[in-house]
Amino acid sequence: MYKTFIAALALVLTAALATAQDSKPTFETQPAVVVQTRSGIGSTIAKLEAGKDVTVAYFGGSITAANGWRPKTTAWLQSQYPSAKIHEVHAAIGGTGSDLGVYRCYHDVIAHHPDLVFVEFSVNDGGAAPEKIWMQMEGIVRQIWKANPETDIVFTYTFIRNYYECTLAGECSRAASAMEQLAEFYNIPSINFCPRIAKMCKDGELAIKFDEAQPGQIIFSRDNVHPTDEGHELYLKDIQLAWEQMKTAAPVNHAAALDKTFFSRNYENARLVQINPKWLHGTWRKLEQGDPLYWATQRADDIWTSGTPGDSIEFKVKGTEVRIYDLLGPNGGQVKITVDGVDAQHLVPLFDSYCTYHRLGTLFVAGRLDPNVEHTVVVTIDANQPDRKSVAFRLQDPEKELAEPKYQGTNVWFGSILIVGDVLDD
Repeated sequence: MYKTFIAALALVLTAALATAQDSKPTFETQPAVVVQTRSGIGSTIAKLEAGKDVTVAYFGGSITAANGWRPKTTAWLQSQYPSAKIHEVHAAIGGTGSDLGVYRCYHDVIAHHPDLVFVEFSVNDGGAAPEKIWMQMEGIVRQIWKANPETDIVFTYTFIRNYYECTLAGECSRAASAMEQLAEFYNIPSINFCPRIAKMCKDGELAIKFDEAQPGQIIFSRDNVHPTDEGHELYLKDIQLAWEQMKTAAPVNHAAALDKTFFSRNYENARLVQINPKWLHGTWRKLEQGDPLYWATQRADDIWTSGTPGDSIEFKVKGTEVRIYDLLGPNGGQVKITVDGVDAQHLVPLFDSYCTYHRLGTLFVAGRLDPNVEHTVVVTIDANQPDRKSVAFRLQDPEKELAEPKYQGTNVWFGSILIVGDVLDD
């Protein structure tokens, strides 16, 4: 009888534990507050006040990559702490969100040993479900603190026109709300640039877009998204406001915060794995210095390219999700993805409606894989180039321009394997 009771109790506890481990948070819209000080940035402040070298990483998309609030913040910090030396790490890539950020976090941020990391992905994560944002953003947080639990992190939420109404209503966007829930769990400070911009627009001091401006108004942007220099100055004001509120915080070691997870299936084990040339089949070549696209190797290290239909890459993994760090461009091709002998239903283009130029991106290969099983991945270049019509609205003379060599080709460019798990090098 006793043994039966113990066995039954064990089953109940095991089931309860499994339920707890598989549970996920409930999404709730969060209030739009300019500064949430939470645990502050005490470790950074202490080093600055002691006149030590301080490394500040700016991790985000095109708004952070711009010559705007990032260098303005660095310059302001240097002016406030002249005896210290501020080292800026530019870790922003336009058109990318935390879905790439979680994989490149070590390469672009942690490897530089930052004291402070500003994380800006709320705009580029705008179309992602809260669950995906939690997976990725929590992965970033946990990677940073596993490397150094004394690193300070600040979430920043930038403004776009689509956020005007919700901000006036006192609410964060969906993406920023998801990030705020995570920030609250980990006690991470945040700065929301949206309330200032929305209020100034409502009060008639600011026009969100240049063609709506009245005399005397500040013009926030040219495209409803990317700030003008005046817009970036407004972002800096919120950085300064936050700094004033956080400058008395004590240093914090965040090691204990890693004892629990907010979302159990987060991507703290996401990483980049360099391509082994033996995985490549066909006429691939590595981008060398002097190639017009060689700039991309600053982020993705070695990049292999081919434009020959039938060329492929084949590798084995054990993990839950696989992507490939790639380039999209006007002469990009399309690929067939095969996992464990099963072809994906659709070809995937390395081209989209923004492709008047080349930019870094990610090719989604497979997700929700069984991490205990060895999976074989094959990606093959298709014989036909993708339809280019989606970019036509950006061209002066679409029919003529799309017929030019710039938009011809079946080219692909593959950098690292992005894996939550391991790539098997056999």
